[in-house]
Amino acid sequence: MKLIYKPFAIVIGLIAGLLANKAFERVWGAFTDEDPSDPDDRDATWTEVLVSAAVGGAILKVVQALVRRSGALAFERATGVWPGDDIET
Repeated sequence: MKLIYKPFAIVIGLIAGLLANKAFERVWGAFTDEDPSDPDDRDATWTEVLVSAAVGGAILKVVQALVRRSGALAFERATGVWPGDDIET
């Protein structure tokens, strides 16, 4: 079953990344009209860089958890097997 789940998990991961990026853009845009600070930008302060990284990281992890958990539930409903279970087939 793990071989069957692997491609499904890859697609779920890609979807999570896209959704997280959109969520970050919306959240960041709600607080400021400026783009998030780039660590390579010489004019960005440490605070600006670290705040944008922390917000982006938190949003990414929350969205990944939501999407991956939903994907695992959908897989279980479709197959009757939780993707993390050790079942030999």
